[in-house]
Amino acid sequence: MSKPVITRFAPSPTGYLHIGGARTALFNWAFSRHTGGKMLLRIEDTDRERSTDAAIEAIYDGLRWLGLDWDGDPILQFGRAARHAEVAHELLERGMAYKCYCSPEELNQMREEARAAGKPPRYNGYWRDRDPSEAPVGVAPVIRIKAPLSGEIVVQDHVQGKVVFKAENLDDFIILRSDGTPTYMLAVVVDDHDMGVTHIIRGDDHLTNAARQIVIYNGMGWEVPDMAHIPLIHGPDGAKLSKRHGALGVEAYRQMGYLPEAMRNYLARLGWSHGDDEIFTTDQMVDWFSLDSLNKGAARFDFVKLENINGHYIREAEPTRLYEVMLATAEEVARNADVVGLSQNKDTVLAALPELQPRAKTVLELIDLAQFIYAQRPLPIDASAAGQLTTDSRDMIGAFAEVLRGLNDWSVEAIDGAARAFAEARGLKLGKVAQPLRAALTGRTVSPGIFEVMVLIGKQETLDRLADQVALA
Repeated sequence: MSKPVITRFAPSPTGYLHIGGARTALFNWAFSRHTGGKMLLRIEDTDRERSTDAAIEAIYDGLRWLGLDWDGDPILQFGRAARHAEVAHELLERGMAYKCYCSPEELNQMREEARAAGKPPRYNGYWRDRDPSEAPVGVAPVIRIKAPLSGEIVVQDHVQGKVVFKAENLDDFIILRSDGTPTYMLAVVVDDHDMGVTHIIRGDDHLTNAARQIVIYNGMGWEVPDMAHIPLIHGPDGAKLSKRHGALGVEAYRQMGYLPEAMRNYLARLGWSHGDDEIFTTDQMVDWFSLDSLNKGAARFDFVKLENINGHYIREAEPTRLYEVMLATAEEVARNADVVGLSQNKDTVLAALPELQPRAKTVLELIDLAQFIYAQRPLPIDASAAGQLTTDSRDMIGAFAEVLRGLNDWSVEAIDGAARAFAEARGLKLGKVAQPLRAALTGRTVSPGIFEVMVLIGKQETLDRLADQVALA
């Protein structure tokens, strides 16, 4: 019987949860859920100068927002330093590691000599086979792994296939510093082993690390986990993803108005596929997910595609849930006027949302589209809408306002009928009446149906907004 799958997501808390890390977490989560296994969370906080509590909280917050839950309590790597050191000393006892007393000056000299000889600048194994009695007095050593001097290190990878590293190209890297603290290479292996990790899914920038880590696994006689090294995300131009492409923190996408289900869908397609499916639920992704479906080629980040997918999920969302997201987003990005307007006009916003949802691709666009409901008079008129408000159209608005004033039935059907009769009497197409009305009542050229707008804001507010524009004729 095979062991249950255990994956892990292991970010460094030196900043926000960036989009590449979010995708790595998603793949680990999806695979663990697909197999009925577990995903563990490990915070690799050994860089004490750069690791911060705020960054750790940002990682937790980003994962929760994305809906990627983890199993058990998060593990903080720094708190396991004693265990890492214990394994380093066990490797010493096994003859798989050794103490090195080289000074920084000696190491620099080795690197220079290697460069002069046209070789990679690295440690030359000076202390590898020396007698411990030659150790200088008062010098705290580092501990180095004994890398194999010949043969091959083979990484059997679910994405990259069989990757072979020549042993002669590996150096005796440090696993324990002279102050007794572990290096990243050692800590990762010890933690993955102790946590029972069966599958390591991470970026392909770690592929060379895999060969070094296998040396440690072999030195301890531990089983090497299955590995899947996924290509990094690139920008639309094919270059490595940077901030100008969209390499932002997860919270930035939340603030820009993307829904978590849209982000999960989009990120899944950056390096994984299921036929030609572009839109799929999270449950479908979990059901279909396999490591063998991960792509070997680098995925390209495309904001247009992300917006289109987000637009789909906005159209599908329940208005009550969407309203809460709009309010939370307005609060997070400090749009105080919108917070007040949305809070005070909940029922009207909810009634308008089915009309607004097909017109928006982000939550911020939804908020902008809803502003007509609670905008303060006189309405700000944007540039495109201002073009609809000529002297002639303002005169027409004044005439139609009188028709509206006489309506006893304030319904979409009654207003629509009145507008059609008014346009026909003047020899106008309905759009020539509706577009100036939209500009006057919303300040925009895009809104829900203009007769629906009138019902939503009410008769008196409609007449007052129209009167503001008529006064400017």
